[in-house]
Amino acid sequence: MTAVATRTRRSTDQLRALAHDGQRLVGEGSADEVVAWAARTFPGTLAVASSMETGVLPHLVSQHAPGVDVLFLDTGYHFAETLGARDEVDLTLDVTVVDVRARLSVAEQDARFGPRLHDRDPASCCRMRKVEPLREALTGYECWMSGVRRDESAARADTPLVTFDETNGIVKVNPLAAWTHDRMLGYGLMHRVPVNLLLSDEYPSIGCAPCTARVEPGADPRSGRWAGLDKTECGIHQ
Repeated sequence: MTAVATRTRRSTDQLRALAHDGQRLVGEGSADEVVAWAARTFPGTLAVASSMETGVLPHLVSQHAPGVDVLFLDTGYHFAETLGARDEVDLTLDVTVVDVRARLSVAEQDARFGPRLHDRDPASCCRMRKVEPLREALTGYECWMSGVRRDESAARADTPLVTFDETNGIVKVNPLAAWTHDRMLGYGLMHRVPVNLLLSDEYPSIGCAPCTARVEPGADPRSGRWAGLDKTECGIHQ
């Protein structure tokens, strides 16, 4: 399925100005206030990116933008539990799940670059299976939302609620930036939204199966991502 926005996209300069206005208007407002601002400002040109750890962000956004496009990066390497959460979000929430895939299938990538590229060159694998497909999917949208939180890692500690994404040339909104892991799970329980079953199996941060390991209690939540490598981000949020 291809992501399609329903309004003509404004210019990069206009979107950059809207991001600055949003920073001023939203300040350190609540997640609900941030989403409400985005829904008013970008009707028909708003998308949510979800790794399907939970359906919290899609649920929250759908309260202000029913039927909103939820972009799921289907890398071909996901846990079965992640795909199950994706299907449950699609079935139970008022959203439109859009599967975003790389131009090469896993088999085609293996044939061209050799098997298990994620072990030998994870940066290239992430670029081809995540960063570039998302960039293509965001064409036509004016704003995208992510579930990045400041408590996830030191690198994300200064995550703003509203910013301008220079890489993709659109506004980026992080409504859950100030939330904790427990608050996110609490929201999920309160509203009975889908939750990835791996979250209760010592996987506090869930990516592709070959590059995600269980985390010891009390350890950095993202320490299970690319464990043993000098890599902590896939590149989407850099």
